[in-house]
Amino acid sequence: MALPKLLFLVTDDRYFISHRLPMARAAKSAGFEVHVGTRVKSFGAAIRSEGYIVHDLPWEKLKRTPFDIIKDIWAIRLLYQSLKPDIVHHIALVPVMFGQIAATGLGIATVNTIAGLGSGFIGRGFKGKLLKSGLVIALRTLLSRRSSITVVQNADDRAALQSIGVPSDSIRLVAGSGVDTDLLKPLPEPEGPITIGIAARMLEDKGIRPLVEAQALLRKKGLNTQLLLAGDYDPTNRSAIKIEELQAFARQPGVEWLGHIEDIAALWARCHIAALPSRREGLPKALLEAASLGRPLVATDVPGCRDVAVDGETGLLVPVDDAKALASAIETLVRDPALRAKLGANGRRRVEKLFSSTAIGTEIAAIYRDMAELRIADPQFAV
Repeated sequence: MALPKLLFLVTDDRYFISHRLPMARAAKSAGFEVHVGTRVKSFGAAIRSEGYIVHDLPWEKLKRTPFDIIKDIWAIRLLYQSLKPDIVHHIALVPVMFGQIAATGLGIATVNTIAGLGSGFIGRGFKGKLLKSGLVIALRTLLSRRSSITVVQNADDRAALQSIGVPSDSIRLVAGSGVDTDLLKPLPEPEGPITIGIAARMLEDKGIRPLVEAQALLRKKGLNTQLLLAGDYDPTNRSAIKIEELQAFARQPGVEWLGHIEDIAALWARCHIAALPSRREGLPKALLEAASLGRPLVATDVPGCRDVAVDGETGLLVPVDDAKALASAIETLVRDPALRAKLGANGRRRVEKLFSSTAIGTEIAAIYRDMAELRIADPQFAV
C-alpha cells in the first residue's frame, strides 16, 4: 500500500531547513511520504539527505509583478496536478495564498501555517492599511474552505483570524515548529563586556533601529555594552533597512553587523542577553533558541514575543518602538547578573515544557493524520 503523500510548500530551501525540519521528521515518522516544493538554492542536498523528495519551484520574491504571480501560481498548480498529494502544508503567508489558489478544485486537503501575521497586519500609513484590507479579504476567502485547516502560532493571531471571519473550528494553535532542546543546551555566560544580540532579518519591523538607538543610549551612560546584529539584509521586504544604514550602524561604538548566522549557538555563546523588539511575531524561533540556551530575553509586548518572553519570568517586555524603555530594560539586566541567571534558567524550563521539537512534532503529526483520515472517510471533504 502506497504511503500518503504530504507536500510542504515553502518559499526557499534555507527556511525549510532552519524552521520546518521537526514537522517534516514527525510526518515521516507518522508514515507519510514527504515532498518539499521550494526555491532550491543551497540546501537541496540537505533536504534530500533527510529522505524527502524535492521539487524545485523557480519563484522569486523580489519585484514580483502580476504576471510573475500568475506564473508562480500556475507552476504550483502543475506540481499539484502531477504529484497528486493527499495533503499540502503551505508555510507562511505567500505560500498560503498562492497555494490555496493553486489547489482550487483539485481535491487536495490543505494545512496552512500562518507564521505570524507580520507587517501586512500592522497596517501603518495609508498603503499599510490598504494592504491590510486586501489581506483580510483574501485570508477570509482562502482559509474558509471545508478542506483546510489553518495553524497559527499564538492566541492573538487566532483571535485576529476569527475576527475577520475565518471559521474558529478550522483554526489550530501549534506553538511554532519546535526547538531541539537536546542540541541547544544552556551555555555559560561569556567573559568580557555585556553583549546584547539579535537574530533577525534586518527589517524596520523587527525593531533594529530602536535597538541600535538603545545601544547608543547605554554607551552614553558609560556602560561598555556591545551589540551584535545577526541577520540578512532582505530587499524583498517593504520594511527592509538599506545596506547603507546597516553599514552606518556597524560604524557606531560597540555595534557589529554579522549578516546571516548559520550556527545560532555560536551567536548566543558570545551574548549575555537576547533581544527582539519586534512589532509583531508568530512565535519567534530566535527567542526560543536563545531561551533554550539559557539567555534572558528583552522583547516587545506584542503577539508572539510575549509568548516566549514572559515579563519578569523569562525576560523583560517593553513598548514597541521605544528606545528609552528598551535601553532601561537592558540596563536592568546589565547591572544584575543574578536576574540574568534567573530569567535564563526559567526560559530554558519553559522551552523544555512547551516548545520542544518532540512535543510540537507530535501535535502537527496528529493534524496530518486527522486530515488524511477525513479525506478517506469523506471523498467530498477536499473537493
